[in-house]
Amino acid sequence: MNITATTVARPGLDVLVSGVSRIVARGLGGRETAFAVAGLMREHLPGLDILTPEERAGSPERYVSHILHAERDFSVVGVVWRPGQDTVVHDHVSWCTFGIISGIEHETLYQDMGDHLVEIGRTDNRPGEVSGFAPPGDIHTVRNTSSEIGVSLHVYGADVSRLGSSVRRVYDLPVR
Repeated sequence: MNITATTVARPGLDVLVSGVSRIVARGLGGRETAFAVAGLMREHLPGLDILTPEERAGSPERYVSHILHAERDFSVVGVVWRPGQDTVVHDHVSWCTFGIISGIEHETLYQDMGDHLVEIGRTDNRPGEVSGFAPPGDIHTVRNTSSEIGVSLHVYGADVSRLGSSVRRVYDLPVR
């Protein structure tokens, strides 16, 4: 994953960061935190101008993550997906909340059966939609199925600037 960190004006980021800080300070469990942050993000999902035009261009090679804010307990990351770009099957180090700003993020969910994965669901996340999850049970892959560049905002319950990624494990097990 290509991760960049920048310090530029980010319309809507301050409101989101202060709200997430208040939620995290409550000391809720991972799932409860993800859902509370999702409620906040539904009310305050920033627009495309949260990223610069250069950041929104993405990369022809793969999706790109831009760290917009990081501290010990959470990070805010803008993800840019050109049409057709996707992730490997993976899970996460922490809870996550994401909001779709543009494009369609097609998500396929899996369950680990030890020697193989079983597909347990699919969903198309569209602009304005927000969702959250927490390990365990967060094994998935994501693909931009729209014909436009996709932009999504992710809040992770970890300092991804220190970790380098929100991914805990990549799965190369067969799907049955």
